[in-house]
Amino acid sequence: MDRLDTWTIFVAVAERCSFADAARHLGRSPAAVTRAVAALEHHLSTRLLNRTTRSVALTDAGARYLDGCRRLLSEFEELEAEATERRRPRGLLNVTAPVMFGRLHVLPIVRDFLAQYPEVDVRLLLLDRVVSLIDEGLDVGVRLGHLPDSSLRAIRVGHIRRAVYASPGYLARQGTPQTPQDLGNHECIACSAVTVIPDRWTFEHAQRSFAVAVRPRLIVNTTDAAIDAAVAGQGLTCVLSYQAEDHVAAGRLQRVLIAYEPPSIPIHVLHPAGRYLSPKVRLFVDDATMAIRQKFGAA
Repeated sequence: MDRLDTWTIFVAVAERCSFADAARHLGRSPAAVTRAVAALEHHLSTRLLNRTTRSVALTDAGARYLDGCRRLLSEFEELEAEATERRRPRGLLNVTAPVMFGRLHVLPIVRDFLAQYPEVDVRLLLLDRVVSLIDEGLDVGVRLGHLPDSSLRAIRVGHIRRAVYASPGYLARQGTPQTPQDLGNHECIACSAVTVIPDRWTFEHAQRSFAVAVRPRLIVNTTDAAIDAAVAGQGLTCVLSYQAEDHVAAGRLQRVLIAYEPPSIPIHVLHPAGRYLSPKVRLFVDDATMAIRQKFGAA
């Protein structure tokens, strides 16, 4: 009989104050249970239980050992459950990401994860505001931008840029700006979700950041609307690179003023820090890290 089994028998007897009841609970003979406890007491050179013909009670030493033993058995059960879950992850996984980035790049990861692990369900919360993973009961977050100091574990998985785009048709008619100052002579589409001050766009050159006044003929509050207007030839717009990449690949938009773009914006995968991470969270973090790094490159 191994030591862990012996401790399990001791806990069963102590909690039921009866060798016979513990034997029935464990499916053992009363004699086997009695021998196991006696062997444990001999090994420890300590009496754990006081026995009479009518009752069983813990000694002071037995009470101390019982508390530690319960913790030990609980941790062992957690390890066993983790091993089982690693083979077959299960349960609800809570993930958050920005709305558009989540729809384009996190949702495909979630769909693959669901297909791979049929006993896992996912709640995907897409928000363009920062939420507390701890307060909202979230397991994993994908964040764009520099992070404040926190107790979260952050894995940097890539970067994006804020850039200026226009349709080839617009550039053919109005010319391609060569410096940010040229934007004053162009029609612009401002998106308040990206450029908070619609008529001031920021750039960087030679490690110097500066703002340029622009003339927004159209101001919108979503990047989808800004990009649609730019594709239609309405003017130049400033959005994040991942938001326009499909249109650039299809030839509907062209990136300009590349030499004047601000520093890159990091992408992080986050999860609460802690000694133990459930297998489903660890597996999803690994999948998300690999998939986003393949597309956006570690920065």
